[in-house]
Amino acid sequence: MLEERESEEPTMNPFQKNESKDTRFLPVSTEEVPPQSSNFPKKLSPKICGSNYPLSIVFIVVNEFCERFSYYGMKAVLTLYFLYYLHWSEDTSTSVYHAFSSLCYFTPILGAVIADSWLGKFKTIIYLSLVYVLGHVIKSMSALPILGGQNLHIVLSMVGLSLIALGTGGIKPCVAAFGGDQFEEKHAEERTRYFSVFYLSINAGSLISTFVTPMLRGDVQCFGKDCYALAFGVPGLLMLIALGKYSEGN
Repeated sequence: MLEERESEEPTMNPFQKNESKDTRFLPVSTEEVPPQSSNFPKKLSPKICGSNYPLSIVFIVVNEFCERFSYYGMKAVLTLYFLYYLHWSEDTSTSVYHAFSSLCYFTPILGAVIADSWLGKFKTIIYLSLVYVLGHVIKSMSALPILGGQNLHIVLSMVGLSLIALGTGGIKPCVAAFGGDQFEEKHAEERTRYFSVFYLSINAGSLISTFVTPMLRGDVQCFGKDCYALAFGVPGLLMLIALGKYSEGN
């Protein structure tokens, strides 16, 4: 009989957790513990007149208007500057003009790499806008007859154009995307309208500059000649204003 009782006892599972009597009969709480969130509440950006449009997009749109005015205004008199100020041939002027335009459409690759891998969109726009403004300053200095001879003017002109190409191309892939980032996902319709206004500001700045900048060159006399320095300087001033407004809004 003793042998039969021993055979009826259940065998111990070697993988079974060894629990004491104290832990086996502890009461189990039925209340759910809320998950602890480690993130702070997201700070909402101020809106325009109680609408769903972030206030920062106003400054972004103004920035893009001034930037496009600056770029196309400078290009409107660039070939004339090569022909009648630097006295280059038509072939040389055309070649340099198109080389500059091509560089402006290559540097967005650099701007995208810098923004995605290093500085982020906001800092990339700020720093490359400073490069942009510096390029306009140097380009305007290259049109001052009191600063050296033609060789110095050519050097300053090429340096200025290189900096402008880096600035305008570097911020190109960042500004539109940064503006779209200001909207919450539930405001997709407002974001679509923002992009329409954004591209309207691009076209408006480009159109107005092609009329205003040639007038600054031809109707104003500097040192007894056409005022290329003013034609290059005013777009640079607008770019500086755009940078200030952009920094203020963000």
